[in-house]
Amino acid sequence: MEEGTLKSPTHCTGTEDDYEVMQWDTRQGCEVRHILDRVADKWSLLVIALLDRRTLRFSELRRLIDGISQRMLTVTLRQLERDGLVRRTVHPVVPPRVDYELTPLGNTLHDTIRSLVVWTEEHQTEIAASRADYDSRMAPEAQAS
Repeated sequence: MEEGTLKSPTHCTGTEDDYEVMQWDTRQGCEVRHILDRVADKWSLLVIALLDRRTLRFSELRRLIDGISQRMLTVTLRQLERDGLVRRTVHPVVPPRVDYELTPLGNTLHDTIRSLVVWTEEHQTEIAASRADYDSRMAPEAQAS
């Protein structure tokens, strides 16, 4: 085992204050990259955001998430359940009813996502202006090629 690597995947050395981002892929036993890939996925973000308000059935989630296929929603929910972010409850009725809700861990992630959304809302005008400036500078280059 590499020096400085812990056997427990629950803590990755080097992610405190001063860290090297590229180490996320190289440190043995560190799942940071995999977890970020999962929770930063657009479908996962939407599911987590929707489940913040209330428990929803699969069909409700599918109707609320424009563009998601039944298969992709199934895969997303299974991954979030596996990660402990979503709880799936099957009710013994006919026809079967399955509800999804955020776990306490999922709620903490939603708080973080909400902070990102607030930042985006606060800076969207600046970002739009930067995009327009960039596009106007790049337009002559695109026409030249």
